[in-house]
Amino acid sequence: MNATSVTRRSFLKAAGLAAAGLPTIISASALGAEGRPPASDRLVLAGIGMGGRGQNDMRQFISAPEVQVVSLCDVKKPDLARSKASVDAKYGNKDCTTHIDYREILLKDDVDTILCATPDHWHAQIAIDACKAGKDVFCEKPLTLTIAEGRKMVQAARKYGRVFSSGSQRVLQDYGKLACAARSGAFGEVKTAFVNPGGPPRPCYLPGKPVPDSIDWEMWLGPAPWAPYNAFRCGRAYGLSGKGFRTWRDYSGGMMTDWGGHKFGGALHALGLDETGPVEIIPPRLSETKFLTYVFANGTKIHVGGGMKYVGTEGDVRPLRYLKVPAGLRWYSGGAKTLVQDFLYCVKTRHRPFRDVEYAHRTATVCHLGNICYDLDRKLKWDPDKEDFVGDTEASRMVDRPRRGVWQI
Repeated sequence: MNATSVTRRSFLKAAGLAAAGLPTIISASALGAEGRPPASDRLVLAGIGMGGRGQNDMRQFISAPEVQVVSLCDVKKPDLARSKASVDAKYGNKDCTTHIDYREILLKDDVDTILCATPDHWHAQIAIDACKAGKDVFCEKPLTLTIAEGRKMVQAARKYGRVFSSGSQRVLQDYGKLACAARSGAFGEVKTAFVNPGGPPRPCYLPGKPVPDSIDWEMWLGPAPWAPYNAFRCGRAYGLSGKGFRTWRDYSGGMMTDWGGHKFGGALHALGLDETGPVEIIPPRLSETKFLTYVFANGTKIHVGGGMKYVGTEGDVRPLRYLKVPAGLRWYSGGAKTLVQDFLYCVKTRHRPFRDVEYAHRTATVCHLGNICYDLDRKLKWDPDKEDFVGDTEASRMVDRPRRGVWQI
Protein backbone atom coordinates (compact mmCIF):
# COMPACT_ATOMS: atom_id res chain seq x y z
CA MET A 1 0.00 0.00 0.00
CA ASN A 2 1.46 3.36 -1.02
CA ALA A 3 2.29 5.25 2.16
CA THR A 4 1.14 8.60 0.81
CA SER A 5 -2.12 7.59 -0.82
CA VAL A 6 -3.99 6.06 2.10
CA THR A 7 -7.50 7.33 2.64
CA ARG A 8 -9.87 6.37 5.40
CA ARG A 9 -11.63 3.94 3.06
CA SER A 10 -8.43 2.17 1.93
CA PHE A 11 -7.14 2.01 5.49
CA LEU A 12 -10.33 0.35 6.72
CA LYS A 13 -10.28 -2.02 3.76
CA ALA A 14 -6.71 -3.03 4.61
CA ALA A 15 -7.61 -3.48 8.25
CA GLY A 16 -10.53 -5.72 7.23
CA LEU A 17 -8.23 -7.91 5.14
CA ALA A 18 -5.88 -8.29 8.07
CA ALA A 19 -8.73 -9.25 10.36
CA ALA A 20 -9.75 -11.94 7.87
CA GLY A 21 -6.27 -13.39 7.97
CA LEU A 22 -5.37 -12.26 4.47
CA PRO A 23 -1.90 -10.92 3.76
CA THR A 24 -1.52 -7.14 3.53
CA ILE A 25 1.02 -4.43 4.28
CA ILE A 26 -0.05 -1.34 6.23
CA SER A 27 2.44 1.49 6.00
CA ALA A 28 3.84 3.46 8.90
CA SER A 29 2.18 6.56 7.43
CA ALA A 30 -1.20 4.84 7.53
CA LEU A 31 -0.67 4.05 11.20
CA GLY A 32 0.18 7.62 12.06
CA ALA A 33 3.94 7.89 11.80
CA GLU A 34 5.74 10.88 10.28
CA GLY A 35 3.75 13.31 12.42
CA ARG A 36 0.41 12.44 10.80
CA PRO A 37 -2.71 10.99 12.40
CA PRO A 38 -3.62 7.44 11.30
CA ALA A 39 -5.66 7.35 8.10
CA SER A 40 -8.77 6.38 10.03
CA ASP A 41 -8.61 9.73 11.85
CA ARG A 42 -7.87 11.95 8.86
CA LEU A 43 -10.36 14.36 7.33
CA VAL A 44 -10.81 13.51 3.67
CA LEU A 45 -11.29 16.67 1.63
CA ALA A 46 -12.25 17.55 -1.93
CA GLY A 47 -11.75 20.95 -3.55
CA ILE A 48 -14.34 22.52 -5.85
CA GLY A 49 -13.23 25.65 -7.73
CA MET A 50 -9.47 25.58 -8.18
CA GLY A 51 -8.78 29.08 -9.45
CA GLY A 52 -6.45 31.50 -7.70
CA ARG A 53 -8.22 31.61 -4.35
CA GLY A 54 -9.05 27.91 -4.45
CA GLN A 55 -5.41 26.99 -4.95
CA ASN A 56 -4.41 29.27 -2.08
CA ASP A 57 -6.95 27.63 0.22
CA MET A 58 -5.89 24.17 -0.92
CA ARG A 59 -2.28 24.88 0.03
CA GLN A 60 -3.46 25.63 3.57
CA PHE A 61 -5.58 22.49 3.80
CA ILE A 62 -2.98 20.20 2.29
CA SER A 63 -0.37 21.42 4.78
CA ALA A 64 -2.54 20.24 7.70
CA PRO A 65 -1.37 16.75 8.75
CA GLU A 66 -4.92 15.65 9.58
CA VAL A 67 -6.19 16.36 6.05
CA GLN A 68 -6.07 14.04 3.04
CA VAL A 69 -7.05 15.64 -0.29
CA VAL A 70 -8.47 13.04 -2.67
CA SER A 71 -10.46 14.87 -5.36
CA LEU A 72 -10.58 18.17 -7.22
CA CYS A 73 -13.18 19.81 -9.44
CA ASP A 74 -13.05 22.76 -11.83
CA VAL A 75 -14.66 23.61 -15.15
CA LYS A 76 -11.40 25.20 -16.35
CA LYS A 77 -9.04 22.41 -17.40
CA PRO A 78 -5.76 24.32 -16.86
CA ASP A 79 -6.69 25.23 -13.28
CA LEU A 80 -7.75 21.64 -12.62
CA ALA A 81 -4.51 20.22 -14.01
CA ARG A 82 -2.39 22.71 -12.06
CA SER A 83 -4.12 21.87 -8.80
CA LYS A 84 -3.89 18.13 -9.34
CA ALA A 85 -0.17 18.46 -9.98
CA SER A 86 0.24 20.28 -6.65
CA VAL A 87 -1.72 17.65 -4.72
CA ASP A 88 0.06 14.76 -6.40
CA ALA A 89 3.44 16.35 -5.70
CA LYS A 90 2.51 16.71 -2.03
CA TYR A 91 1.61 13.04 -1.66
CA GLY A 92 4.12 11.63 -4.14
CA ASN A 93 1.55 9.83 -6.28
CA LYS A 94 -1.08 10.43 -8.96
CA ASP A 95 -4.12 9.31 -6.97
CA CYS A 96 -6.05 12.60 -6.78
CA THR A 97 -9.12 12.30 -9.01
CA THR A 98 -10.34 15.20 -11.15
CA HIS A 99 -13.87 16.17 -12.13
CA ILE A 100 -15.70 18.78 -14.20
CA ASP A 101 -19.06 18.17 -12.48
CA TYR A 102 -18.97 18.72 -8.70
CA ARG A 103 -21.86 16.30 -8.21
CA GLU A 104 -19.49 13.40 -8.87
CA ILE A 105 -17.49 14.44 -5.82
CA LEU A 106 -20.56 14.59 -3.62
CA LEU A 107 -21.30 10.94 -4.45
CA LYS A 108 -17.99 9.85 -2.89
CA ASP A 109 -18.63 8.21 0.47
CA ASP A 110 -15.04 8.70 1.63
CA VAL A 111 -15.15 12.51 1.26
CA ASP A 112 -15.91 14.19 4.60
CA THR A 113 -15.41 17.83 3.72
CA ILE A 114 -15.50 20.09 0.70
CA LEU A 115 -13.79 23.37 -0.07
CA CYS A 116 -15.93 25.57 -2.32
CA ALA A 117 -13.95 28.38 -3.96
CA THR A 118 -15.93 28.88 -7.15
CA PRO A 119 -17.23 32.24 -8.41
CA ASP A 120 -20.00 33.64 -6.18
CA HIS A 121 -22.96 32.53 -8.28
CA TRP A 122 -22.16 28.85 -7.60
CA HIS A 123 -21.69 29.01 -3.81
CA ALA A 124 -25.24 28.36 -2.66
CA GLN A 125 -25.91 25.46 -5.04
CA ILE A 126 -22.72 23.59 -4.24
CA ALA A 127 -22.80 24.25 -0.49
CA ILE A 128 -26.43 23.20 -0.06
CA ASP A 129 -25.93 20.09 -2.18
CA ALA A 130 -22.85 19.25 -0.09
CA CYS A 131 -24.81 19.58 3.16
CA LYS A 132 -27.47 17.25 1.78
CA ALA A 133 -24.73 14.77 0.87
CA GLY A 134 -23.42 14.79 4.45
CA LYS A 135 -20.29 16.86 3.81
CA ASP A 136 -18.97 19.65 6.02
CA VAL A 137 -18.35 22.86 4.08
CA PHE A 138 -15.68 25.54 3.90
CA CYS A 139 -17.07 28.09 1.42
CA GLU A 140 -15.13 31.13 0.30
CA LYS A 141 -16.50 34.61 0.75
CA PRO A 142 -18.63 36.32 -0.31
CA LEU A 143 -21.00 33.63 0.87
CA THR A 144 -23.84 34.37 -1.55
CA LEU A 145 -25.06 36.10 -4.67
CA THR A 146 -28.44 36.94 -3.10
CA ILE A 147 -29.86 37.43 0.38
CA ALA A 148 -32.33 34.54 0.10
CA GLU A 149 -29.56 32.09 -0.78
CA GLY A 150 -27.87 32.73 2.55
CA ARG A 151 -30.86 31.81 4.67
CA LYS A 152 -31.27 28.58 2.67
CA MET A 153 -27.61 27.76 3.31
CA VAL A 154 -28.05 28.26 7.04
CA GLN A 155 -31.15 26.07 7.03
CA ALA A 156 -29.36 23.30 5.11
CA ALA A 157 -26.39 23.33 7.49
CA ARG A 158 -28.66 23.09 10.52
CA LYS A 159 -31.02 20.50 9.03
CA TYR A 160 -28.22 18.13 8.06
CA GLY A 161 -26.00 18.83 11.07
CA ARG A 162 -23.04 20.13 9.11
CA VAL A 163 -20.11 22.28 10.20
CA PHE A 164 -20.09 25.20 7.75
CA SER A 165 -17.52 27.98 7.74
CA SER A 166 -17.11 30.90 5.39
CA GLY A 167 -13.65 31.82 4.13
CA SER A 168 -13.48 35.45 5.30
CA GLN A 169 -10.14 35.07 7.04
CA ARG A 170 -9.43 38.79 7.25
CA VAL A 171 -12.22 39.34 9.80
CA LEU A 172 -9.65 38.39 12.44
CA GLN A 173 -6.35 38.24 10.59
CA ASP A 174 -6.67 41.85 9.39
CA TYR A 175 -9.31 43.41 11.62
CA GLY A 176 -9.13 41.43 14.86
CA LYS A 177 -7.05 44.13 16.51
CA LEU A 178 -9.66 46.69 15.63
CA ALA A 179 -12.30 44.47 17.19
CA CYS A 180 -10.25 44.15 20.37
CA ALA A 181 -9.83 47.90 20.52
CA ALA A 182 -13.49 48.61 19.90
CA ARG A 183 -14.56 46.19 22.63
CA SER A 184 -11.90 47.27 25.12
CA GLY A 185 -14.02 50.08 26.58
CA ALA A 186 -11.19 52.60 26.30
CA PHE A 187 -13.08 54.61 23.69
CA GLY A 188 -16.40 54.54 25.47
CA GLU A 189 -19.44 53.16 23.73
CA VAL A 190 -18.69 52.52 20.06
CA LYS A 191 -21.73 53.35 17.96
CA THR A 192 -20.16 54.35 14.63
CA ALA A 193 -18.04 52.46 12.12
CA PHE A 194 -16.60 53.37 8.73
CA VAL A 195 -16.07 50.58 6.19
CA ASN A 196 -14.73 50.93 2.64
CA PRO A 197 -15.14 47.68 0.67
CA GLY A 198 -15.43 49.10 -2.84
CA GLY A 199 -18.15 49.49 -5.43
CA PRO A 200 -21.08 47.43 -6.71
CA PRO A 201 -21.14 45.28 -9.88
CA ARG A 202 -22.69 46.25 -13.19
CA PRO A 203 -24.52 44.50 -16.06
CA CYS A 204 -22.38 42.68 -18.63
CA TYR A 205 -22.74 43.39 -22.34
CA LEU A 206 -19.55 41.75 -23.59
CA PRO A 207 -19.76 40.26 -27.11
CA GLY A 208 -19.75 36.51 -27.59
CA LYS A 209 -16.59 34.64 -28.59
CA PRO A 210 -15.96 31.01 -29.58
CA VAL A 211 -15.84 28.73 -26.57
CA PRO A 212 -12.33 27.27 -26.14
CA ASP A 213 -11.77 23.60 -25.35
CA SER A 214 -10.21 24.58 -22.04
CA ILE A 215 -13.55 25.38 -20.34
CA ASP A 216 -16.97 23.79 -19.91
CA TRP A 217 -18.92 27.00 -20.46
CA GLU A 218 -22.34 25.56 -19.67
CA MET A 219 -21.12 24.33 -16.27
CA TRP A 220 -19.34 27.63 -15.58
CA LEU A 221 -22.64 29.48 -16.05
CA GLY A 222 -24.64 26.96 -14.02
CA PRO A 223 -27.54 28.75 -12.27
CA ALA A 224 -26.72 32.13 -13.87
CA PRO A 225 -28.65 33.38 -16.92
CA TRP A 226 -27.36 32.03 -20.22
CA ALA A 227 -24.82 34.33 -21.87
CA PRO A 228 -22.30 33.91 -24.67
CA TYR A 229 -18.74 33.04 -23.74
CA ASN A 230 -16.23 35.82 -23.29
CA ALA A 231 -12.93 35.38 -21.45
CA PHE A 232 -13.60 38.58 -19.48
CA ARG A 233 -16.92 37.23 -18.19
CA CYS A 234 -15.20 34.41 -16.36
CA GLY A 235 -11.77 35.91 -15.82
CA ARG A 236 -10.03 35.94 -12.44
CA ALA A 237 -8.90 39.58 -12.69
CA TYR A 238 -9.47 41.17 -9.32
CA GLY A 239 -11.49 44.35 -8.95
CA LEU A 240 -14.01 46.02 -11.22
CA SER A 241 -11.86 46.44 -14.32
CA GLY A 242 -14.30 44.61 -16.59
CA LYS A 243 -11.87 41.71 -17.04
CA GLY A 244 -13.10 39.39 -14.31
CA PHE A 245 -16.34 37.86 -13.04
CA ARG A 246 -16.44 40.15 -9.97
CA THR A 247 -17.34 43.05 -12.26
CA TRP A 248 -20.61 41.50 -13.42
CA ARG A 249 -23.94 41.43 -11.62
CA ASP A 250 -24.94 37.97 -12.88
CA TYR A 251 -21.99 36.36 -11.09
CA SER A 252 -20.94 38.61 -8.21
CA GLY A 253 -21.82 41.50 -5.92
CA GLY A 254 -18.67 43.36 -6.95
CA MET A 255 -16.18 44.67 -4.42
CA MET A 256 -19.11 45.55 -2.18
CA THR A 257 -19.55 41.86 -1.41
CA ASP A 258 -16.00 40.64 -2.09
CA TRP A 259 -14.09 42.95 0.25
CA GLY A 260 -17.32 43.48 2.17
CA GLY A 261 -17.11 39.88 3.36
CA HIS A 262 -13.96 40.89 5.23
CA LYS A 263 -14.63 44.49 6.17
CA PHE A 264 -18.32 44.36 7.04
CA GLY A 265 -17.59 41.03 8.69
CA GLY A 266 -14.96 42.70 10.85
CA ALA A 267 -17.24 45.60 11.78
CA LEU A 268 -20.26 43.44 12.60
CA HIS A 269 -18.08 41.16 14.72
CA ALA A 270 -16.51 44.05 16.60
CA LEU A 271 -19.86 45.72 17.24
CA GLY A 272 -21.66 42.52 18.26
CA LEU A 273 -24.09 42.78 15.34
CA ASP A 274 -23.27 39.68 13.33
CA GLU A 275 -26.46 37.79 14.19
CA THR A 276 -28.78 40.59 13.13
CA GLY A 277 -28.94 43.28 10.48
CA PRO A 278 -29.73 46.95 9.91
CA VAL A 279 -33.25 48.38 10.06
CA GLU A 280 -32.59 51.21 7.61
CA ILE A 281 -30.27 51.77 4.66
CA ILE A 282 -29.71 55.33 3.45
CA PRO A 283 -28.19 56.17 0.03
CA PRO A 284 -25.26 58.63 -0.13
CA ARG A 285 -27.27 61.58 -1.42
CA LEU A 286 -29.57 61.41 1.62
CA SER A 287 -26.95 60.56 4.25
CA GLU A 288 -25.50 63.12 6.63
CA THR A 289 -21.99 61.82 5.85
CA LYS A 290 -22.60 61.58 2.08
CA PHE A 291 -21.76 57.88 2.42
CA LEU A 292 -24.14 54.96 2.12
CA THR A 293 -25.29 54.43 5.71
CA TYR A 294 -26.72 51.50 7.66
CA VAL A 295 -28.71 52.16 10.84
CA PHE A 296 -29.21 49.35 13.36
CA ALA A 297 -31.98 48.99 15.93
CA ASN A 298 -29.63 49.89 18.79
CA GLY A 299 -28.66 53.17 17.11
CA THR A 300 -25.30 51.97 15.72
CA LYS A 301 -24.41 53.32 12.28
CA ILE A 302 -22.03 51.91 9.69
CA HIS A 303 -20.94 54.28 6.91
CA VAL A 304 -19.52 52.99 3.61
CA GLY A 305 -16.42 55.10 3.10
CA GLY A 306 -13.85 57.02 5.09
CA GLY A 307 -11.41 54.16 5.67
CA MET A 308 -11.80 51.35 8.21
CA LYS A 309 -12.29 52.71 11.71
CA TYR A 310 -14.62 52.88 14.70
CA VAL A 311 -15.63 55.95 16.66
CA GLY A 312 -16.60 55.75 20.33
CA THR A 313 -18.16 58.28 22.66
CA GLU A 314 -14.63 59.10 23.87
CA GLY A 315 -12.63 59.02 20.64
CA ASP A 316 -11.46 56.98 17.67
CA VAL A 317 -10.42 53.36 17.92
CA ARG A 318 -6.75 52.80 17.09
CA PRO A 319 -6.08 49.18 16.17
CA LEU A 320 -2.58 48.55 17.55
CA ARG A 321 -3.07 49.66 21.15
CA TYR A 322 -5.25 46.78 22.35
CA LEU A 323 -4.08 43.31 21.42
CA LYS A 324 -5.65 41.32 24.26
CA VAL A 325 -8.96 39.70 23.38
CA PRO A 326 -11.68 41.23 25.61
CA ALA A 327 -14.03 38.89 27.45
CA GLY A 328 -17.06 38.03 25.36
CA LEU A 329 -15.44 38.68 22.00
CA ARG A 330 -15.74 35.57 19.81
CA TRP A 331 -12.42 34.15 18.56
CA TYR A 332 -10.94 31.10 16.88
CA SER A 333 -11.46 27.84 18.77
CA GLY A 334 -9.02 25.27 20.11
CA GLY A 335 -5.98 27.52 19.96
CA ALA A 336 -6.28 27.88 16.18
CA LYS A 337 -4.25 30.65 14.56
CA THR A 338 -6.00 30.70 11.19
CA LEU A 339 -9.52 30.33 9.84
CA VAL A 340 -8.65 27.00 8.22
CA GLN A 341 -7.31 25.65 11.52
CA ASP A 342 -10.45 26.86 13.28
CA PHE A 343 -12.61 25.05 10.73
CA LEU A 344 -10.68 21.80 11.03
CA TYR A 345 -10.89 21.91 14.83
CA CYS A 346 -14.65 22.44 14.60
CA VAL A 347 -15.10 19.61 12.11
CA LYS A 348 -13.46 17.27 14.62
CA THR A 349 -15.29 18.63 17.70
CA ARG A 350 -18.57 19.63 15.98
CA HIS A 351 -18.31 23.12 17.49
CA ARG A 352 -19.62 26.20 15.73
CA PRO A 353 -16.77 27.77 13.72
CA PHE A 354 -15.74 31.39 14.03
CA ARG A 355 -17.17 32.26 10.61
CA ASP A 356 -20.20 30.03 10.96
CA VAL A 357 -22.64 30.19 8.06
CA GLU A 358 -25.07 32.34 10.09
CA TYR A 359 -22.46 35.05 10.68
CA ALA A 360 -21.34 34.89 7.05
CA HIS A 361 -24.93 35.12 5.84
CA ARG A 362 -25.60 38.21 7.99
CA THR A 363 -22.44 39.83 6.64
CA ALA A 364 -23.32 39.04 3.03
CA THR A 365 -26.83 40.40 3.63
CA VAL A 366 -25.42 43.77 4.67
CA CYS A 367 -23.37 43.83 1.47
CA HIS A 368 -26.38 42.98 -0.71
CA LEU A 369 -28.57 45.54 1.05
CA GLY A 370 -26.02 48.17 0.15
CA ASN A 371 -26.01 47.17 -3.50
CA ILE A 372 -29.81 47.26 -3.60
CA CYS A 373 -29.82 50.71 -2.01
CA TYR A 374 -27.29 51.93 -4.57
CA ASP A 375 -29.54 50.61 -7.35
CA LEU A 376 -32.80 52.10 -6.04
CA ASP A 377 -31.24 55.28 -4.64
CA ARG A 378 -33.78 55.74 -1.85
CA LYS A 379 -34.12 55.02 1.86
CA LEU A 380 -34.99 51.41 2.55
CA LYS A 381 -36.51 49.84 5.66
CA TRP A 382 -35.34 46.31 6.46
CA ASP A 383 -36.68 43.73 8.90
CA PRO A 384 -33.65 41.65 10.00
CA ASP A 385 -35.85 38.98 11.59
CA LYS A 386 -38.15 38.40 8.61
CA GLU A 387 -35.28 39.23 6.23
CA ASP A 388 -37.42 41.30 3.95
CA PHE A 389 -37.96 44.95 3.12
CA VAL A 390 -40.77 46.80 4.84
CA GLY A 391 -43.45 48.21 2.55
CA ASP A 392 -41.34 48.08 -0.62
CA THR A 393 -42.32 45.38 -3.11
CA GLU A 394 -39.76 46.50 -5.68
CA ALA A 395 -36.94 46.10 -3.20
CA SER A 396 -38.38 42.79 -1.97
CA ARG A 397 -38.11 41.37 -5.47
CA MET A 398 -34.36 41.92 -5.27
CA VAL A 399 -33.93 39.67 -2.23
CA ASP A 400 -33.59 36.71 -4.59
CA ARG A 401 -33.23 35.95 -8.31
CA PRO A 402 -34.50 33.23 -10.67
CA ARG A 403 -32.15 30.31 -11.17
CA ARG A 404 -31.59 28.62 -14.50
CA GLY A 405 -32.71 25.14 -15.47
CA VAL A 406 -32.00 22.29 -13.07
CA TRP A 407 -30.00 24.50 -10.68
CA GLN A 408 -32.59 25.04 -8.00
CA ILE A 409 -32.07 25.13 -4.23
